[in-house]
Amino acid sequence: MKKMLIATVAGLSLLMSSNLWSYDIEMAKSYDKLFAPCADSKVGKNLNLIKPETLVGDLMAGKEIVILDVRTLKETDLVKVALPNSLTIPVDQVFKPENLAKLPADKPVVVICKGGGRSIAVGTALRHIGFDNVYMLMGGIAGLTNYYGPAQAYPKTKKVAAN
Repeated sequence: MKKMLIATVAGLSLLMSSNLWSYDIEMAKSYDKLFAPCADSKVGKNLNLIKPETLVGDLMAGKEIVILDVRTLKETDLVKVALPNSLTIPVDQVFKPENLAKLPADKPVVVICKGGGRSIAVGTALRHIGFDNVYMLMGGIAGLTNYYGPAQAYPKTKKVAAN
């Protein structure tokens, strides 16, 4: 029994100190390159995060933006994004070749989900495989609806004084 315990402890020690707990070094290097610009106060910008107010401002200014909604089909059955150039591709389908082919290279793509977590994961992965025009909406649709209300939809115009 004592020999078996010693052999088990020795085996575990060997496992923990060996490369059996390894990782893909080339992939780690590629992520190191992706995240290298994120060392200062502009980390959000360098990660291509976009605030709801920035997205709304760009859309109201007429910028052509593709919205990529990565929520599940059940989620989008109830609440859809009604903007022109919107795509609904659930997170588990985004990286299929036929869906990647739907993403434009010549327009910004803003990835959205309900709260922002899935969009950050998908957007980061898309950027990692070469989509430089991809941005992630901070706070997701929840953040967008918290920001965008009547005051933003109908901004006050300044009155010109009569002479």
